[in-house]
Amino acid sequence: MSEAFYEPLGGGRFRSTEHTAGPWDVRSQHAGPPAALLGRALEATDPREDTLLARVTFEILGPVPVAEVEVESRVLRPGRTVELLEAELRADGRPAMTARAWRLPATEAPGAAPGAHPPLPKPGEATPPPHDFGYGHAVELRFAAGGWFEPGPATAWTRLKVGIVPGEEPSPLQRVLAVADSGNGISAVMSWDDWLFINPELTVHVVRPPVGEWVVLDAATTIAPGGAGLARSTLSDDAGPVAYGAQSLLVAPRPPA
Repeated sequence: MSEAFYEPLGGGRFRSTEHTAGPWDVRSQHAGPPAALLGRALEATDPREDTLLARVTFEILGPVPVAEVEVESRVLRPGRTVELLEAELRADGRPAMTARAWRLPATEAPGAAPGAHPPLPKPGEATPPPHDFGYGHAVELRFAAGGWFEPGPATAWTRLKVGIVPGEEPSPLQRVLAVADSGNGISAVMSWDDWLFINPELTVHVVRPPVGEWVVLDAATTIAPGGAGLARSTLSDDAGPVAYGAQSLLVAPRPPA
């Protein structure tokens, strides 16, 4: 892929492109691209064969600007079988997003999936985003159920139209992480024009790598009166679920433009 979310500058530094811009403020990134960039760094940290990152938790410490960022990763807790990895993305000299991931050996057990259903077939045409922002045009999205302006649960087929970095095919994990943060967006239960529903964190549990370019995002949002918001997602490929995501949500009236 020639176009990408980031251009490498060397030494762990990257220039964010316009494709990273998010829906709440075009000067700030959608959390999908930095999540994928952090995932890329984690995958490259003392890699081991026949393992996978089984759980990745992202803490979004503040807006990630569409600007130069720096990424650093390490093994936080080494082990012969199970390891805890850590990565940090910095912008303007401050930590903007962190990730911790448990790396486990691939299971030798036979598969067992209670009630797993194949995803709905993808419809023929892409659905444009509800607002004009870079990330919304960098990811092809086709609703199979629900829609941007249909409040409630939704199922959408997604495919990256740009890479994470130029000239490099995104890994299966990177494809999942790049879209997992969109669960609260496709399953919105409140008006985009009147409300914010922003997540300060994202947790993704991976059961296996997806196969192919398409990742299905099946999401539902719950907002409790006087409580908090939560968006939950199942991510799948043609054969069924590959990961499960969750996002705690800050729900507040949207400030006047």
